[in-house]
Amino acid sequence: MSDAAETESSNRDVRRRVSKQLGRGNTTRAGMWFWEVDRVLLLLAMLLIAIGLVAVAAASPATARRYSDATHIMPAMHYFWRQLMWVCLSVPVLIGVSMLPITLARRLALIGAAFFLLLLALVPILGSEANGARRWIDLGVSDLQPSEFLKPFFIVATAWMLSFRAKDPELPVLFITGGVTAVVAVLLMLQPDFGQTIVFGTVWLILLTISGISALAIGGLIGTAIAGVVAAYLFYGTARTRIDNFLFPTKEAALADRYQVDMAHQTLSAGGLTGAGPGSGQVKFKLPEAHTDYIFSVIGEEFGLISCAVIVLLYAAIVIRVFMKMLDEEDAFRLLAASGLAAQFGVQAMINMAVNTGIAPSKGMTLPFISYGGSSMIALSIGYGLLLAFTRRNPYLKRSPYTGRWSKG
Repeated sequence: MSDAAETESSNRDVRRRVSKQLGRGNTTRAGMWFWEVDRVLLLLAMLLIAIGLVAVAAASPATARRYSDATHIMPAMHYFWRQLMWVCLSVPVLIGVSMLPITLARRLALIGAAFFLLLLALVPILGSEANGARRWIDLGVSDLQPSEFLKPFFIVATAWMLSFRAKDPELPVLFITGGVTAVVAVLLMLQPDFGQTIVFGTVWLILLTISGISALAIGGLIGTAIAGVVAAYLFYGTARTRIDNFLFPTKEAALADRYQVDMAHQTLSAGGLTGAGPGSGQVKFKLPEAHTDYIFSVIGEEFGLISCAVIVLLYAAIVIRVFMKMLDEEDAFRLLAASGLAAQFGVQAMINMAVNTGIAPSKGMTLPFISYGGSSMIALSIGYGLLLAFTRRNPYLKRSPYTGRWSKG
């Protein structure tokens, strides 16, 4: 046999072995995960993470210059290399969590919710202060933001409690979950973190709506939420300052919150439709927190408004795909958990982009998978991993068009 024939035969053997390993007959955990996981959702997450690395690379020189001084000059790509490190840690976490069985994923979320709720309560005592807020616990090598990790665990725990309504509608789960949400809101407002409070409250309302509570109850809760915002304006100084600076800007306010919002809008629109080009943006050097809260504006300046529109579509695609996938889900817990996690992902992205476009006042909230941040990246990876775990489907089961039940095809 000639060398060419031997090489071709060897290649066929390799392809056959790989095909067998990745085939639907592979019953190992990794093999089953490959066929069960929603690969479109996984691909969308990887796209956002890749876009995030490019965006942080674009924003890093501006942030490095802002935080450099006479005694310490930061390398221009300092934040990019750190973000690359966080991505290398976060992606395996995302994949690992997505491989968990449903019962183990639920157990992890319940334990995580209790643990990070305790840490959130300790933030006013142990937390370190930055930019006038006490939201982080200093671990030495990095800062931990308990509220970021609490979000996905809180959603799954709330979904678990609300799922009991499917068995007994008389259970007082609305009041129990409402009480827990109120405790979280109070702890967040002590930091202060009004933006995260809105996220927790909004996702809770979405979960209640999906769980099937009456329209009258939903109307009452929306009215209560509006009353809560009014009360926050009247009695909560941070909320009043942010709202006043946004709606009734004065010269003094323009030097603080309004300056950030205005600069974000200028940076976003500076690149036009197609952008100034990678590394060519100049307005970003005047923008505070270009690598975190206002990275969407940096993308607009360097890569254009078309790129911003693509990012919006990617977030929308994730939320829509999850909700469409859950339309025929019979398990109340999986329905609520997956929908709640997708809603949190979409709400957080929407708030961040609203701030960058000048529609909403500054909130100090990251853009999921794109903004720089260790706590944010790992917490989002855990949440997205849970989302992938709850949306997994067994490829060997098919739903009957007559009974609606799943069975072997």
